Amino acid sequence: MATITTSRLPASRLPPDWTLADLQRQLGGIPLDRIRLVPPPGYGTEADVLEIEARENRLCELQNGVLVEKPMGWYESLIASLIVVELGIFLKTHDLGKVLGPDGSLKILPETVKIPDVSFISWQRWPKERLPRTPVPQLVPDLAIEVLSETNTAAEMDDKVRSYFRAGVQLVWLIDPQTRSARAFTDTETVIDIGPDQSLDGAAILPGFRLSLVQLFENADRQSPR
Repeated sequence: MATITTSRLPASRLPPDWTLADLQRQLGGIPLDRIRLVPPPGYGTEADVLEIEARENRLCELQNGVLVEKPMGWYESLIASLIVVELGIFLKTHDLGKVLGPDGSLKILPETVKIPDVSFISWQRWPKERLPRTPVPQLVPDLAIEVLSETNTAAEMDDKVRSYFRAGVQLVWLIDPQTRSARAFTDTETVIDIGPDQSLDGAAILPGFRLSLVQLFENADRQSPR
């Protein structure tokens, strides 16, 4: 029977003495069923991200060679889609850049693939030459929006916020459907808590854009035509 030896694998990006418990802690205490074991943690690549999506229709993010499934239920997807619509309407009259939706995978750092639920990329960052139709372009958004799911942990999202700002993202919104509130980060240390009756402000990234959380969730929960 053929066996796989570690000598056939490239060097892992993880410490050699780590256990699954260490890995889970490093990933912010997320449920183990979101951590892919094939390829082995520490050996994952961008090609594996694409292969899993093509084979299983599952979205995975990549961090230090570890593939982590991105949780997103229908309600979170609906919230993200409504935000994309609002941004699209705004950008029709404010030609500031482009918006990507919930499956827009981006290579924001070497060996790091993230999938913000919504991304805004300004014309200043958009490549001047036409982008190849690669599934994971090397692009860093100005604004990254995450709609929290039940299995997202606070430590996981803190780490994701740090990754975004390390890559050069300027504004991060975390939207929590459970509390109908949000948090707006302008750097890793500066955060504004947005209550359920307040609005998110595009600030210098999207001057003039405001997203009312009341209207957002009312639209998401609407059961019939107006």
